[in-house]
Amino acid sequence: MFEPLAMAGNINFGGWKWTGDFTTLDLIAASVNALNGALLARRPDHYKNFTVVGVLGMALLMGLGGGITRDVLVNEVPGALTNPAYITLAVIFGLIGYSIAFGKGQLFREGVFQFATSFSLPLYAIVGAQKGEGVGLPVLGVLALAVIGPTAGRWYVDVSSGVTPKQFIRGEWFVSIALLTGLIWVICTAVGLNTWWAAGISFIIGYTLRMVALYRGWEEPLAKEPKGVYKHDDGRPLLGRKIAGKSERELHDLGLLVESPSGPSAS
Repeated sequence: MFEPLAMAGNINFGGWKWTGDFTTLDLIAASVNALNGALLARRPDHYKNFTVVGVLGMALLMGLGGGITRDVLVNEVPGALTNPAYITLAVIFGLIGYSIAFGKGQLFREGVFQFATSFSLPLYAIVGAQKGEGVGLPVLGVLALAVIGPTAGRWYVDVSSGVTPKQFIRGEWFVSIALLTGLIWVICTAVGLNTWWAAGISFIIGYTLRMVALYRGWEEPLAKEPKGVYKHDDGRPLLGRKIAGKSERELHDLGLLVESPSGPSAS
């Protein structure tokens, strides 16, 4: 009956790792995604009277969820559990996201959120593709991990907030950028480029296209609708400066106001 106590001496307080096997890129992506999770939890369309613990929980879900799902799919113990740096950084960046969410109002929050998403999306896609290649998956499996890694965390936050997952609804290029980044990685490695050249080229193309899509308002195509069907005006917010000056009605349609369009604006 005292066996669990006897085993306590075997607890390992080490395992910290910052470099090697794309750990650095994975940690950066996880940290930025944790920041995004806290910011997303404070958006009016996701906010459900979350406690501070709830907001940090959302940060952990978004920061670590994609990487954990990716590692489990290739039958590995998730790096987020074996390397304490993941959880530590996710909590720190979650606290940063919590503290700045309302610091300068809605435009500031949305600008930071969109910029951070554009940064972490291709990074996570690259790490996912590298993981798939490392365990010997075929090309389609590699591309699947390139999409799952950067998008699964958003799925968990959306579902936990009672919101339709972003992967399935009208919005800026999200799944497409992850898939494209993974495909470019595969092509670069297939032609013989080394790991870091492949990562650099893939990131630059993925990040640039994402930013251009936001600036230009490009969206993944909607499914065809029968004639006469009303298309709900529930588009996503663009970069911060692109929503400056919007009316309350427009902000409400973008999911940035929880009150009725005639009510007071959310801060």
